[in-house]
Amino acid sequence: MMKTRRSRSRRTERARTPVNIAPPATGTPGGVYKPLKDADVQNIHAAALEVLSTVGIKEPTDTVRDLALEAGCIQDETGRLLFPTSLVEDVIAGAARDFVLHGQTPEHDIEVRDGHVHFATGGAAVKMLDSHTRQYRPSTLSDLYDLARLCETLPNIQWFARPVVATDIEDWRELDLNTIYAIARGTRKHLGSSIVLDSHVPEIIEMLDMMVGEEGAFRKRPFLSVHATTIVSPLTFAEDSSNVATAAARAGMPILSQTGPQAGATSPAALAGSLVQTVAESLGALVAINLVKRGHPVIASGWPFVADLRTGSFTGGNGEQALLAAGQAQMMRFYKLPTGVPAGMADAKVPDNQAGYEKALTTAMAAMSGPDFVYESIGMLGSLLGCSLEAALIDHEMLTSVRRVMRGIEVTPDNLSVDVIAEAARGAGHYLAAGQTLALMETEYIYPELADRDSPDSWKEKGSRDIWDRANLRVREIMATTFPDHISDSADAAVRARFPIHLPESAIDPATSQWAHDLDAAS
Repeated sequence: MMKTRRSRSRRTERARTPVNIAPPATGTPGGVYKPLKDADVQNIHAAALEVLSTVGIKEPTDTVRDLALEAGCIQDETGRLLFPTSLVEDVIAGAARDFVLHGQTPEHDIEVRDGHVHFATGGAAVKMLDSHTRQYRPSTLSDLYDLARLCETLPNIQWFARPVVATDIEDWRELDLNTIYAIARGTRKHLGSSIVLDSHVPEIIEMLDMMVGEEGAFRKRPFLSVHATTIVSPLTFAEDSSNVATAAARAGMPILSQTGPQAGATSPAALAGSLVQTVAESLGALVAINLVKRGHPVIASGWPFVADLRTGSFTGGNGEQALLAAGQAQMMRFYKLPTGVPAGMADAKVPDNQAGYEKALTTAMAAMSGPDFVYESIGMLGSLLGCSLEAALIDHEMLTSVRRVMRGIEVTPDNLSVDVIAEAARGAGHYLAAGQTLALMETEYIYPELADRDSPDSWKEKGSRDIWDRANLRVREIMATTFPDHISDSADAAVRARFPIHLPESAIDPATSQWAHDLDAAS
């Protein structure tokens, strides 16, 4: 059966996307949108350093405390760790820049470079909008694998970070192992996931080495980054996550260092004050990791969130969220630090008009502000509690337009088109058949696959399908045909013999996958 899966997957794996949208490994240049004036940046910078040196961060782990005190930090009478400005500036100056985040295969390597934007998934949703019932249900390990397979076909997504939690696995060790197995099995791209305990890190690396088929392979090409919330807001070290970050740094695993203050709840309601705290926490986490291992690859990410002040609940699809993400990106670009921000976190429960405007607003503003990564950029619904394969596919098409906007308008002597205008004005009276028009069709313009551009009558004749219907059919096609085969049968068998893997073999075999039967029924 495994041979059937392997040969059939080579024939059927495909990605039906326009040829002109694949982003380069260096990403798409950004940074044209700046919500902060230069003086504002300096003031936020000064305030963040003041917070670190006078307020500090409480509850450091023993490792971080000892290293910090040795480096010149002070612990006040309440136990808070105070960071001198000179140490923070020294760490910023020596932080890793311009490095590579490896894919499982070299064609998916990501070049982290200042001002070049990449898009990633992310999140910890606990519900899935089911493709068959269109109702929410708890997310599972199979959903995680399916999301990875979907993103394998989506060229705008360059980093697959776990979007949902496998709620069907309760044991923490088994959750970590199975989460990373499922995403590594489903896509060849760079991977990201949180890890619950530092004791799981060596086993995870052992498993990844086995999947590659070579001991020490992961350290040579570390294709998994750990998502480590080393500081929880306001200004408190998280013991378990800090220990995971320490273990990851020592093992050579890249770190997405993130903190998530929520304006009005766990950070000031004033947006400027929320940015001050976010920057302080981002820099504090960066210092802590660099004390463990100087110059370690870290994506220094502050994820400033927003609370609906009427209820205190999280809200992700609003103008304030767009401003905070863009402002945080601008601040990290000021330091020239690799960074990422969240966007696309719609409060809408289904991929409807509300989801569309919330996602487009937050994602476009975040991307144009120039972070290295925009996380949670596709698929997220319900204020980060839900995820959807169909929403991910629709959002991916949106990212194509976002990246087109980021490219801007190219002005060259040829593109000014004076001769073309003269020829059309004196001749045919239109440009449809002009040589320039034909030459630019596939480079200047993009064409949607899911968004509808038919006339109302033509749309009705074709069945009056909305974008969910079109995305649902395409999801079924991808799920029935895409089974990445970069992990050999023998390596997979070895992993299953060594670790408690819960994803059934039938799920990774096109001959027995339920999706193939579903596609036949839908067609």
